[in-house]
Amino acid sequence: MKWNDRKSKGFEVDFPETGFKWNELGLLAKKFYSDYEKVDFKTLTEKLDKTTNEILQLIESKTNVELYEMAWYDKWTFGKMIQLNTSSPLKNAKDRIQKWKKTKQLN
Repeated sequence: MKWNDRKSKGFEVDFPETGFKWNELGLLAKKFYSDYEKVDFKTLTEKLDKTTNEILQLIESKTNVELYEMAWYDKWTFGKMIQLNTSSPLKNAKDRIQKWKKTKQLN
């Protein structure tokens, strides 16, 4: 939501995050884990639900043209940037957890 807010106010968007480059996503993930490691599960799930609802409202407020037919960041459309920054990382995390569970024979 930060990048959408900045872009809508005419500010430069610093993808993927302030202080990080696209080839540093592993470092960004480590920062994310560190930032939230002491936050309890209930608070984390509430934050996830709130953010999910905000993203869904944002998507619903846009037209198909705004989402998929015009460049929003570099050559990427707004819809593609939403996907790259929401469902794609969650799918990656799910896949990594399933792989870990398999190695621990937890399935």
